[in-house]
Amino acid sequence: MSISAVPPDDPARELLHVRPGDSDLVHLAIAGGIYTVLVGGDQTAGRYCLIEMRVPPGGGPPPHRHDFEEMFTVLDGAVEFTFRGEKVVARAGETVNIPANAPHFFRNSFDRPARLLCMCTPAGQDEYFRQVGDRVDAPDAAPPPLSAEEQDERRQRAARLAPDYRTDLITS
Repeated sequence: MSISAVPPDDPARELLHVRPGDSDLVHLAIAGGIYTVLVGGDQTAGRYCLIEMRVPPGGGPPPHRHDFEEMFTVLDGAVEFTFRGEKVVARAGETVNIPANAPHFFRNSFDRPARLLCMCTPAGQDEYFRQVGDRVDAPDAAPPPLSAEEQDERRQRAARLAPDYRTDLITS
């Protein structure tokens, strides 16, 4: 009898098949764009999450770092990543991996929208986004108009919750 280093199959976990337009997808207005949680950590036993990001011109998060890996694949358009102070442009078909703990951010510095897939491992970023984002009806919805007070409240909430999700927002 051989002993396998691979654990036995867990029949309680099922195949996940996500389709565009699935009614149970969560669409969130965050950092000027719309983020759709395609696969959440609750569906992967916390191993990873997968998020589609639609980023308008000028959109993107502030500088930050976190204790998990983050990989982006650009599906449409282009995005400028700043990683440890160095800038790199990723275009459709290209992939960028951000190592855990490294300071970074991205910005759509171009004149057309960009669409990215973002995988985080382990999961958790999906839950953070659910806590700080505003729900919208569809991935192509416009972010809700927010007053200056509402924008400030979202920034304060993101900063307050960041440590709970192993994230450090860099303010200087």
